[in-house]
Amino acid sequence: MRVSVIGCGHLGIPHAAGMAHLGHQVIGVDIDAQKIAALNAGRTPIYEAGLPELLAKHTESGELRFTTDMREAAEFADLHFLAVGTPIDSDGRSYDTGQLFGAVRELAPHLTKPCTIMGKSTVTAGTTRRLTDLVRRLAPAGDAVDVVWNPEFLREGHAIDDTLRPDRIIAGVTSKRAEEVVRQVYAPILATGVPLFVMSPETAELAKGAANTFLGMKISYINTVADMCAAAGADVLQLVDALGIDPRIGSGGMKPGIGYGGGCLPKDVRAFTASAAQLGVPDAETLLRAAEAVNEHRPGHAVELVDAALWRELDGARVAMWGAAFKAGTNDVRESPALSVAGRLHQHGARVTVHDPVAIPTAARRHPELEYAATVEEASQGADVVVIGTEWSEYLDADPQAIGDIVASRVVVDFRNILDGQRWADAGWTVHRLGRPSLLPA
Repeated sequence: MRVSVIGCGHLGIPHAAGMAHLGHQVIGVDIDAQKIAALNAGRTPIYEAGLPELLAKHTESGELRFTTDMREAAEFADLHFLAVGTPIDSDGRSYDTGQLFGAVRELAPHLTKPCTIMGKSTVTAGTTRRLTDLVRRLAPAGDAVDVVWNPEFLREGHAIDDTLRPDRIIAGVTSKRAEEVVRQVYAPILATGVPLFVMSPETAELAKGAANTFLGMKISYINTVADMCAAAGADVLQLVDALGIDPRIGSGGMKPGIGYGGGCLPKDVRAFTASAAQLGVPDAETLLRAAEAVNEHRPGHAVELVDAALWRELDGARVAMWGAAFKAGTNDVRESPALSVAGRLHQHGARVTVHDPVAIPTAARRHPELEYAATVEEASQGADVVVIGTEWSEYLDADPQAIGDIVASRVVVDFRNILDGQRWADAGWTVHRLGRPSLLPA
């Protein structure tokens, strides 16, 4: 198929590369000319495992190209994916759909032939209907343009894998004609047995928010249980194993830490909570708001734990923060819990040096007040405490003896529960872990 992907960010770039890999001819559209030039040269401004190779392969073959010209995309493609951002609005609760409606206002006047617009951004219920009304007013093709909602379920750090091998595809459609387009564009994926759920646009619009909000609630739940374990002297990871064996619960997503972050989960939980209020369901709003509150309190709680672990005052202490990205596998630092903790430690007077394998440039733009290091050794030099903020495998494999030789104090606070605590204790470290008993030096 001839496909356009409008919006080239964390969603659009992997989706465009994935569609080209499935055998479609793809044109990506973005207003940032500098970004478009880099993408056409096979260079990506975001980090995703497997993306550089896929992008280079398909731009070189000519199956994938990028432009700033919406008219060119309209004339080229029969299917237009909307992958623009829908950040949280100025009210802090609902989605800002300005980019979404702006893109359609620019695209629709150039739609002179039958085609399909397929939204992938996360939105509130009713957006498809409003966009359909707008398209029917502006597009010369009128009723021959279908609008479908096809929410993405990409995990950052796994975006390529989730594009090519998703666990499900959801399509909110109003006609058999639109459903057939969905089946055609995803035919190679559906042929592998991936289920397609066809539903109303309103149900599809709620699906992404409901899924992410449930994950957010699950994370907030296990974080409160981790606090209970810390108070009782219990081990939260052993508890997760015992809970997760129950098929009604499952252990997936129950990883205690310093809260969820990134560009999706925080905004989706906020917006879904706001939707509950707008729909007049106060019990749902109360439940969801509690999960939000737990997540909002995690960074402050983390600072308290670091302060308690130090042998000296936090003011003036040297802190090595291992991790800046909100999760491993990406350079995305939006609402990163690790950076939130680092920033708060800095505000308390600590001298914080951050290391991350890929996210230092993006972190430095958002938090220029912090110090950054190219290696874990450089970040840890003279540190009074090492803090694990992101679950990178590089940190799991770090040598506690070698790191111990360069720090001022062998104290580590593992907020991700990734270290072999006994190995570090045997190397002379005091190991503090979230929701698990601390380990003293051997």
